[in-house]
Amino acid sequence: MSDKKFRIEPLRIGCASGFWGDSEAGAVQLVTTGRIDYLVFDYLAEITMSLLARARAKSPELGYAPDFVKVIAQLAPQIHAQGIRVVSNAGGVNPKACAAALAAKLEAMGLTMRIAVVEGDDLSAQAEGLRAAGVREMFSGDPMPPSLMSVNAYLGAQPIAAALDAGAQIVITGRVVDSAVTLGPLVHEFGWSWTDWDKLATGSLAGHIIECGTQCTGGLFTDWEQVPGWDNMGFPIAECDASGKSVVITKPPGTGGLLIPATVAEQIVYEIADPQRYLLPDVTCDFSQVKLHQEGKDRVRVTGTCGTSAPTTYKVCATYSDGWRLMGTLMIGGHQAVAKAQRVGQAILQRCERLMSERGWGPFTETSLEVLGAESTYGPHARQLDSREVVLKLAAKHPQREALELLAREIAPSATSMAQGITGFAAGRPAPSPVIRLFSFVVEQEKIQQHISMEGIEIPFKPIQGLQDTKPNIHPGQNLPVIAPARTETIRVPLLHIAHGRSGDKGDTSNIGVIARSTEAFEWLQQELTPEMVKAYLAHIAEGDVRRYSLPGFNALNFVLEKALGGGGVASLRYDPQGKAFAQMLLGMELDVPQSVLESLP
Repeated sequence: MSDKKFRIEPLRIGCASGFWGDSEAGAVQLVTTGRIDYLVFDYLAEITMSLLARARAKSPELGYAPDFVKVIAQLAPQIHAQGIRVVSNAGGVNPKACAAALAAKLEAMGLTMRIAVVEGDDLSAQAEGLRAAGVREMFSGDPMPPSLMSVNAYLGAQPIAAALDAGAQIVITGRVVDSAVTLGPLVHEFGWSWTDWDKLATGSLAGHIIECGTQCTGGLFTDWEQVPGWDNMGFPIAECDASGKSVVITKPPGTGGLLIPATVAEQIVYEIADPQRYLLPDVTCDFSQVKLHQEGKDRVRVTGTCGTSAPTTYKVCATYSDGWRLMGTLMIGGHQAVAKAQRVGQAILQRCERLMSERGWGPFTETSLEVLGAESTYGPHARQLDSREVVLKLAAKHPQREALELLAREIAPSATSMAQGITGFAAGRPAPSPVIRLFSFVVEQEKIQQHISMEGIEIPFKPIQGLQDTKPNIHPGQNLPVIAPARTETIRVPLLHIAHGRSGDKGDTSNIGVIARSTEAFEWLQQELTPEMVKAYLAHIAEGDVRRYSLPGFNALNFVLEKALGGGGVASLRYDPQGKAFAQMLLGMELDVPQSVLESLP
């Protein structure tokens, strides 16, 4: 590797997928008009791993994202002709099967591309040993469940870079951190050292920004009315240079969406906790002093990222089954629709519990009723107290599938035995599904055996681990006292008026990033928008602690809400189990804002 000539000109990396099921249009757009050097895909979420593990259990040829194989096969002639290289975590729990399926497609087309596979994240075979060693859940301290569906470590970018060094044109991995598919190509192309902490942090932030596809190009933007072209949203491109001091976020010309500092800021705060200690396998990042600059139409330059040495452990995400759940909906219309919906939901659950008792079954372990259209999710802050058209969502959990099948059968009879105006059965009966819970823990990096293979041949690889940094992770001025703006006459306005935001999830924890619309508004919010205030306002959803972190580089606060998602993912009975609407909810909170702050707004 020492004789390799490293790249001098900027590298353009386009991300074509933010999740398994994202639009196939992204890859086509980036390949045909993006002028990209690398095409990367992010498919995996925690629950996705359990779904893929179930698929592999049914057939040894399954367990990966088939969308990837289809998309790459369709675009392979263009990808090959343009010299674009591809990196994706589409391998899921079966990277070799994914590579074999793609190789077969390419061979049938008369194309040959070198495909590398990265493995080592799947720790299923070590589960018993880890349990015997007394591994505990990293947040709750609970012991490991007796049976696990999937056990995967979050690997980093080192094996991806090594596969590219070996000449791979396509790299398929299992579970890696989302940003690794971007950082790996940067290290490979520019020859960055694994101790160039600031460069690694910048590359990781580039990956974090583009990993969710169009979420950084105007998708989910608070000020949605400013965003044109939803029908042809531009997928993101990270344009990086060898210095590692900055990255420009852009998109293909002529596409929809919007790239301004605010849209990028919302993605930076998405699904993070402490911005000064964003832990990744290859580096510990500090995003608190990041600055965002408009550099022309649909070009935002990101600077100010810092890094320190990586942790000595890998995070591991395991999933396990914990009974069954069922969720169904009905539409109810007419006079006093909200009251009717509440009574209908209660009656259906009561009827089922009586029938279950007659069969000798225990009661539901958890139930949930939400009247959508009556702002049930807003709890005490609901304003729409009545409506002539609502949707009743009812859900329940039970250890036995049969109990939830009974509930599924008893929903429809409400149309003839309960309130007038019940409809919405066209989709048929809902079906029970497994409750999948997360069990997260850490293992020492040295205990993970990572492997790279290409065309059936093992590529020698030994990760560099245990590198430490003596540079303190402290920025000059970050702890300076905030000077509150002078008190003037106040006007009561919603938080939305002076800030925008984005919310996300990690297991049963949600975060809400609040980005002030001016520096004066940020200084005032630092004084006024306390964790205690947010905890009180969202008490109907936030069962655990609320912590606040500051990102003064772009005037943002990040609130982390523990035990806020009813278990999270498919373990939750809520209609919003990932907290996607939490930022909107918080932005509706009314505050008495000084006139001077309001006058500072753009």
